[in-house]
Amino acid sequence: QDAFVAFHVDKMLVSKYLKPLQIGELAPDQPSIEPTKNEMLVKDFRELRATVERMGLLEPNQLFFFLLLAHILLLDIAAWLMLFYFGTSLLPCVFSLLLLTISQVQASWLQHDLGHLSVFRKTKWNHLLHKFVMCHLIGASAKWWTLLHSQHHAKPNCFHKDPDIDMHPFLFTLGKKFSVELGIKKKKYMPYNHQHKYFFITLPPLLFPTYFHYHTFYIAYTKKYWVDLAWMLTFYIRFFYTYGSLLGTKTLNSLISLHRMLESSWFVWVSQMNHIPMDIDYDKNLDWMSTQLQATCNVEQSLFNDWFTGHLNFQIEHHLFPTMPRHNYWKVAPLVKSLCAKHGLEYQCKPLLTAFADIVHSLKSSGELWHDAYLHK
Repeated sequence: QDAFVAFHVDKMLVSKYLKPLQIGELAPDQPSIEPTKNEMLVKDFRELRATVERMGLLEPNQLFFFLLLAHILLLDIAAWLMLFYFGTSLLPCVFSLLLLTISQVQASWLQHDLGHLSVFRKTKWNHLLHKFVMCHLIGASAKWWTLLHSQHHAKPNCFHKDPDIDMHPFLFTLGKKFSVELGIKKKKYMPYNHQHKYFFITLPPLLFPTYFHYHTFYIAYTKKYWVDLAWMLTFYIRFFYTYGSLLGTKTLNSLISLHRMLESSWFVWVSQMNHIPMDIDYDKNLDWMSTQLQATCNVEQSLFNDWFTGHLNFQIEHHLFPTMPRHNYWKVAPLVKSLCAKHGLEYQCKPLLTAFADIVHSLKSSGELWHDAYLHK
């Protein structure tokens, strides 16, 4: 299946785990494609996948990723040196906070690459460096991220299957269909008609310092990810030892809180710009390409956009080929556009600020639909 091929780098290694699950073969007269899936599109996408492999677009440029890691480590060190050499007055603290935030967000993009096995050819090296970046540099569980993010990629924007939209309906109402359904059922957990306003003071600044911070430890502990927990402990030891030697307790707590809030805001705006404005529905069991295209959109390419978003401005290409190294997205984009045009699939690409604004517009629209349905007698 296309999802299996998309997720796994070493097909021979993982295929042995499938043998106990085999229950038989399809009868000769049975179709290999389900009726909900576009057979011609499936065939053309598999040909595109073969072309991608022949072009070597799944091969990583390790110098590219080494430089990414180097600039993250340099920013991290510079954040501490700023306080060490210039003191702990307001201005050095502000500059240190900014450097630390940039370092952490860029580390988030790099751990995303490692989690998708796109940095090294060997899976074990991706896993090892993933623990270093995610657990030691960021302070979160690598396995926790993989568990949630794999579900997101398998069924993006599919209610009850994509954990990234679990905020519906408890904090926000998402998508036109679900908003109307919620209103008709007279359900109201929040004043959804104002959700485009309270979004600014809830999800962006608070996702990391509240929910993610709690959830990563909860999952790591309950699922007994002891190695991850040990790695995560090294982050806190390093952080409190290095910064605690320079700052008082109150200032240190403020630095941690502010940097997590800034990091969270950056992450949320970037991660949600590609999905929240798109179609959100129950799983329709569509073919791989249709599933990804309905739930994702791109943002225009530029050197800044590539760096600022960790190349998630190429969200469509990333979702179609999740193990592809990010430096090759721009190379496959014209081929994806061509296939979309052939099959009449919409390939959305917009400016960065427009993508941010669309998050708010979609929330406002969903809130208004809920409000109208809620008040309807």
